[in-house]
Amino acid sequence: MSDHRAPRPTLLATGIRALALAAVLAAPAMADNAAKADTSAARPANTLQSLAELDGKAPSRRQLNIQHWNTAEGARVLFVEARELPMFDLRVTFAAGSSQDAGTPGVAALTNAMLNEGVAGKDVTAIAEGFEGLGADFGNGSYRDMAVASLRSLSIKDKREPALKLFTEVAGKPTFPEDALKRIKNQMLAGFEYEKQNPGKIAGKALFGNLYGDHPYAHPSDGTAETINGITLAQLRAFHAKAYTGGNAVIALVGDLSRAEAEAIAAQVSAGLPKGPALAAPAQPSEAKAGLTHIDFPSKQTHLMLAELGIDRQDPDWPALSLGNQILGGGAFGTRLMSEVREKRGLTYGVYSVFSPMQVRGPFMINLQTRAELSEGTLKLVQDILSDYLKTGPTQQELDDAKRELAGSFPLSNASNASIVGQLGAIGFYNLPLTWLEDFMQQSQALTVEQVKAAMNKHLSADKLVIVTVGPKVPQKPLPAPTDKPSEQALGVPEH
Repeated sequence: MSDHRAPRPTLLATGIRALALAAVLAAPAMADNAAKADTSAARPANTLQSLAELDGKAPSRRQLNIQHWNTAEGARVLFVEARELPMFDLRVTFAAGSSQDAGTPGVAALTNAMLNEGVAGKDVTAIAEGFEGLGADFGNGSYRDMAVASLRSLSIKDKREPALKLFTEVAGKPTFPEDALKRIKNQMLAGFEYEKQNPGKIAGKALFGNLYGDHPYAHPSDGTAETINGITLAQLRAFHAKAYTGGNAVIALVGDLSRAEAEAIAAQVSAGLPKGPALAAPAQPSEAKAGLTHIDFPSKQTHLMLAELGIDRQDPDWPALSLGNQILGGGAFGTRLMSEVREKRGLTYGVYSVFSPMQVRGPFMINLQTRAELSEGTLKLVQDILSDYLKTGPTQQELDDAKRELAGSFPLSNASNASIVGQLGAIGFYNLPLTWLEDFMQQSQALTVEQVKAAMNKHLSADKLVIVTVGPKVPQKPLPAPTDKPSEQALGVPEH
C-alpha cells in the first residue's frame, strides 16, 4: 500500500483506528495496513464515560444531502454542499489499485506515485510550490482495490481555479519523468530491504500470499523488488491511460460550492482525464487451504497473524459482522480477545481483529505479537477464543455496549469535510446506496444477539484459519493462568 500525504480511505476499512464507524468505512485500507502489521491502535473502549452520559440516546449528527450525477465521460459524482468554511475537498477514486496490476505487481503503485512528479512545463518541485502558493494541498495513494488523488483548496475563485487546473494536469496528464522513476524505484527498493528486517511485514506478505494464492489480492500492493525493477515508463503510461479514465473514476466533492460550481469542477476534472470505460472488478477468490506457516526470524517476540476470507462490500451481513467483530476484537480494552489475552494474562501489547470487505471477498484477520516462548500457547488461546465466540455469540450486554459505542461515534464520522469526502468516495466506488450511512446505523441498532451470532457463523469458521507466525524457534512455556492482576506486565511497546 502506498500513501503519499495520506488521503487514506477514511471511507468507512480496511488501519484499525479510533472510531467504530471510521473503521467500518476504512476497511480496504485496513487490509493493506494489517498486511503491514500496522495495528498499534484501536477503537475506543466500550466504557467511555462520555458515551455513558448519553443515557442511551445518540447525539445529534450532521445531516448530509448527497447530490449525485454522472459526467459526460462517465465519472460518477457525489457532492455535499457545506458552507461552514471557505474551502472544499475533492477526492477522485479510480479502480486502479494493485488488483489491476495484470501480472506486473507494483505498476499501479508506481503509476500513482508518479502522478505529481511532472506535468508539461513543471517538475515535482514546481508542482509542489504551485499548490503551496495557492494554499492548496494535493494527496495521492494506492491500495489493493483503488487509487486516489485528492485536493483541498480555498473555494474563492482566484485560488480555486488555478488549483483545479494544476490538479487536473497532475491527475490526467502526468509526464512520468525518467529521473523521477529512478528515484522512486530506489526509494521503494530501500523500503523492501527494510521490510526484510520487520517480522510484522514479513508475516503480512506471507499471509496474503497464502490466503489468496494466485488471486490479484495475493501480491503486495507495492509490488516486489523483482517486479519493480523491470517496470518501464511505457508500462506506466499504458496503465495510466487504461485505469485513470473518466469512466473509471468516482469524483467526490464537499465544501463551499454551489451545485453549478460543483458540476463545473467535476466536468473539468473528468474531461481532463484519459477517455475510457470502467475496469472490471477482479474475480472472487477461491477458499484457501487452512494451515500454519512458520517463518524463522531472530527476535524475542513472535508475530501471529490469522486470517480467512471474509466478505465483499456489497454483503448485506456487514452491519452484523461489524458489530460482532467489534465485540470480538475490533475495539480496545473490553473486547473478548483483549480481555483474555492481554488483560487477564499479560501476553501481548494488543490483539485486534478486523473484517476488510473489498470489491470482492476481503480478509478477516486477527493480529498480535507475544513472547516467543509463549507463542504456541497464545496461538491456541486465540483460536479457542474465536471458536468459543462463534459457538456462544455475544452477550446481550456486549451487544448493547457495542451499539452505544457506535451511536456515540457516528456523529464524528461526518464532523469534517475531509471525513465526508472520504465516505462519499467509498459510497461511489463500491456502488452503495446514497443512504448507506443512515441504513448502516439503523440496521446495526436493530440487530439481535441471535442475528449477530448467525452472521458470524455464516462467514467464519475456526477450522478455516490460514495462520502465519514469524519468530524464533525456542522451547515453549505454559501460559500463565488468567487473573485480574497478571504476574507479568504486558509488552509495553511492539518490537517493530
